[in-house]
Amino acid sequence: MKEIRGLFPDELKTELLALGEKAFRAQQVFSWLHEKNAESFSEMTNLSVSLREKLAEHYTIAPLRIETVQESALDGTRKYLLALSDGNMIESVLMRYHYGNSVCVSTQVGCRMGCRFCASTIGGLVRNLTASEILGEIYAIERDLSERISHCVLMGSGEPMDNYDEVVRFLRLVSDPAGHNMSLRNITVSTCGIPENIRRFAKEKLPVTLALSLHAADDWTRRKLMPVAERYTLYEVLPACDEYFQKTGRRVSFEYSVVSGVNDNKEEAEKLSSLLRGKNAHVNLIPVNPVTERGFTRPSRERVEAFQKILVKNGINATIRRELGTDIDGACGQLRRKHLDHPEKGGAS
Repeated sequence: MKEIRGLFPDELKTELLALGEKAFRAQQVFSWLHEKNAESFSEMTNLSVSLREKLAEHYTIAPLRIETVQESALDGTRKYLLALSDGNMIESVLMRYHYGNSVCVSTQVGCRMGCRFCASTIGGLVRNLTASEILGEIYAIERDLSERISHCVLMGSGEPMDNYDEVVRFLRLVSDPAGHNMSLRNITVSTCGIPENIRRFAKEKLPVTLALSLHAADDWTRRKLMPVAERYTLYEVLPACDEYFQKTGRRVSFEYSVVSGVNDNKEEAEKLSSLLRGKNAHVNLIPVNPVTERGFTRPSRERVEAFQKILVKNGINATIRRELGTDIDGACGQLRRKHLDHPEKGGAS
């Protein structure tokens, strides 16, 4: 059966007309799916019983099932292990801020980018998520909390630019005024740097924030952390980011995972300053979350602050990411990995 939650309003109208229904029913169904967060057709009480039965016969909503939740005792951050309809597992993270609730969503089951400080890539890519499944991460958490999600970051498991079409469909659906109506300006899309798709994304003119996983100021160091740098050099990636800023007017954020003994010294800070000087950019310093299988360790807070001070002194806008959920499985893919290794425990808190 066809997934109905991933259809645009015009597509939904075409489907309902084919079922012999009136066009205006499409808007009612769309509202139930994206505004009222219905998980079944039986919830759509302003539709006739016969229409609900027809929808159930031809379509599926396939809500995500919450398998496990870890909640931080420090700040209320909640990490969700969510089960897809085919039995695969993904992770999403709820983060609470003064401006509202934000969810970090996954875009793939696993990942093929191979970043060496990330647990998501262990085992490689299983499959892409559909736009409906990415939406389902937000909707499952909203139902669990009975609270609205106002912000979203596509920084969970997977590479959004490696699942381009479904990610763009998700962005258009989640921001539709007749549905969830999340502001695109409240959404950040993270990428390890696929230049041709960054340029393609710039042409969409969606006013989201683009975040480049940079992690090093030269290709040699970057290759040690990110195998994708073997294929795409900074000489190719950074101009694509410049083009994104020129076409959208949205400042690019540069994610920099600070790894002890690899990219956390004064020399690296100076090189990063030179690389980004003159760009309308923001550097987000992220003390790396230790991943058992990877062996990388986190530098001291003092060392990260010293790195930041060099950037700021050189005129680079830089902040240290607020660390949330440090008492739960923090790194991308850790909770899913624990479940795969010990399914009888499920990584439960």
